[in-house]
Amino acid sequence: MISIDVPSPAVAIVGRHNSGKTTLIERVITELTARGLDVGSIKHHSHLGIEVDHPGKDSYRHRQAGATETVIAAPDLLARIRTLHEEVECSQIVASMPNHDIIVVEGYRKSGLPTIEVMRAGNESDVAVAAMFAQAARKGATLGTDFVQESRGDERFAADKASKMPTSDTVAVVTDIPDAQEAAALFNVPSFGFDDVAAIVDFLIDHYARPRVSVVIQAGGESRRMGRSKATVPFAGRPLIQRLIERLAPVADEIIITTNEAPNLEFLHDAYPDLQLTLVPDAFDFRGALPGIYTALMGARNPYVAIVACDMVFASGRLVVAESLCMAETGADVVVPVNKHGFEPFHALYRRDTCLPAVRRAIDEGQKRAQAFFDDPAVKVYEFDQERVLAAEPRGGCFINANTPDELKRIEDTYLGE
Repeated sequence: MISIDVPSPAVAIVGRHNSGKTTLIERVITELTARGLDVGSIKHHSHLGIEVDHPGKDSYRHRQAGATETVIAAPDLLARIRTLHEEVECSQIVASMPNHDIIVVEGYRKSGLPTIEVMRAGNESDVAVAAMFAQAARKGATLGTDFVQESRGDERFAADKASKMPTSDTVAVVTDIPDAQEAAALFNVPSFGFDDVAAIVDFLIDHYARPRVSVVIQAGGESRRMGRSKATVPFAGRPLIQRLIERLAPVADEIIITTNEAPNLEFLHDAYPDLQLTLVPDAFDFRGALPGIYTALMGARNPYVAIVACDMVFASGRLVVAESLCMAETGADVVVPVNKHGFEPFHALYRRDTCLPAVRRAIDEGQKRAQAFFDDPAVKVYEFDQERVLAAEPRGGCFINANTPDELKRIEDTYLGE
């Protein structure tokens, strides 16, 4: 399998000292993990000199002797301790932690991450901040307003209590303070109670966790121009479909193969016992690109669906990741590569819930072309240009396909080992 790192999304949970954020984070991580998510975490300490190893331990002695970086390795744990000359940005730490469904960050208020603000009624500083927060909201201020400046002159709000205020990055509030609840409503951000852990996790999954991706490889059946099934035609000594699976599986939460020759592909279950792999027959008894997309979307169980043709010898998992990040960032329903030849709908990403009914409408109107539903008013299409494709896959070639034995042989002779 190709090794591909998928960037991890991150959310910061912030609050003043004794606000209850650490206890809340523990409960949130427990619930996220119980729901099957892979969770990373980052804890920010603002003071110098924190020790994460104990004096007298071998690794501590290594550092005291002058090692600037020490790795502690055990069969079930790996820890890395590094001496820093300046504080590392939160974004750098997040970038160094790929392949998590979500990273929960404690602290780093100024990181620019989406931020959940914690305010507890039993904490005097939180009560003062909540009052300022509400006062600004009642005045019609926007998130990002200098709340301290707004409250200047009011003796209730001493400057030391006014630090660590909500910002324009605040996306939710966890609180039991009525002022904070009112302010959240006025600022149009959700608020939760400290015991609403399930609802907080629902919010994180819906808005910030890595969306699950189904990768669908369209294998169809016998190809007239190839003279046999493209899925089982040999490439580099093995069926071509295996090459596609191994290139795309590292970024897939499930692999679906749409095929009308399931008995001939049953060997894939034995070849990849650790993969969640499903063979799905065509949903319609007539052929066409659009019915094929409908079958792919119907068979998928995840919100994002990457559809790739099985004759795309250099199909790219990295491109699927880039399309997924783009869809999450833009809210698009289709992220489709576009070049001088037009759209590349068979290495594109689709939002299942929006595209499935739109594709059905187009089919019912007699359409068969893959992009026939792109002008549906309910569908937002993002054109992923060649520059972005090459940024994801600098070697290019993602859309090269083989329709005949001669084409496949030429590709194999030229690119074998890629």
